[in-house]
Amino acid sequence: MIGVAVVGTGFGQKVHIPGFQAHPQTEVVAVYHRDLDKAQAIAASNNIPHACDTIADILRLEEVQAVSISTPPFLHYKMAKAVLQARKHVLLEKPTSLNAAEAKELYQLAQKAGVTAAVDFEFRFVPGWQLFFELLSEGYVGSKRLIRIDWLGSSRADAARPWNWYSRKDQGGGALGSLGSHTFDYIHWLFGPVRKLSAHFSTAINQRLDSNTGELKPVETDDTCMLMLELADGTPCQVSISAVVHASRTHWIEVYGDRGTLVLGSENQKDYIHGFHVWASQPGKPLAEIEIPNRLLFPKNHSDGRISAFIRVIDQWVQGIESKEEIVPSLREGVYSQLLMDLSHQSNNTSSWVDVPSLETFLAD
Repeated sequence: MIGVAVVGTGFGQKVHIPGFQAHPQTEVVAVYHRDLDKAQAIAASNNIPHACDTIADILRLEEVQAVSISTPPFLHYKMAKAVLQARKHVLLEKPTSLNAAEAKELYQLAQKAGVTAAVDFEFRFVPGWQLFFELLSEGYVGSKRLIRIDWLGSSRADAARPWNWYSRKDQGGGALGSLGSHTFDYIHWLFGPVRKLSAHFSTAINQRLDSNTGELKPVETDDTCMLMLELADGTPCQVSISAVVHASRTHWIEVYGDRGTLVLGSENQKDYIHGFHVWASQPGKPLAEIEIPNRLLFPKNHSDGRISAFIRVIDQWVQGIESKEEIVPSLREGVYSQLLMDLSHQSNNTSSWVDVPSLETFLAD
């Protein structure tokens, strides 16, 4: 049994704690919140033996062999660094950090410490996505000619939603960090590396009310991102990401090739894990849905689909801890996602195309 401390109690309480408690090889032994009273209340309600208000206290617990971090992005680097320096395994929420240099340092620290470090890129573990990956790998579409990705949500569409860290550039807020970090990872997984990119960001709601002060504060971060990518194999890829639109086609990937078309999509507004379907067609024929085989389905469907996918991430992490071998997705994949995010900001700031170095080159520099 691996003793896990959960650090961060928003997403951590909704997904990480139930996920670890449902997994047969992990036990939640401690929880962190900066407010000790809240940490103790969360620990009591979830039957967790230890509650702490500092990372140092978490790391001093002998029962803690591994730590999951689901705090806002600006806290990831400092917290993960402390965990890795204590030679404990880490599972980190995306985005990995505030910039690629920080992500690279964490990756190198994990390598040096000989611990297993994973990033919660859960789309790799969703049944429909796994079928989509298999069909692509089998060459269903042939030579790729165009990829279109739309990820359209309404989580920030309400202008009355209060101002918080998500509105701050220096704290890693914005749609690119929230959604684009996933998108860049699954593009790399499904289609391979990127050669160059062009990005344009916009902010539809440029002020929000700070509920602590009662003042309107400026929103510094993006809520819509338009991206053009050229993959290493030359395929053009168009990406539209928004957190402020009411759309029926919430998350859609279309791949067009010389031998066929593949589409992966979900219209489930409330649960971004459940609801994905896969369609396919050959030239001149209509799209037809392909049934997801039983071998790929979740053994148990949790009401919150994120828990179902997260348990599969835990599976990978536990395998890496036990085998002492590097897993995927690790911090290596986190570095690449972060690098593409950094270069997207650079492109947006300069209104220009930006070349993307290979991950090997970036890690060697």
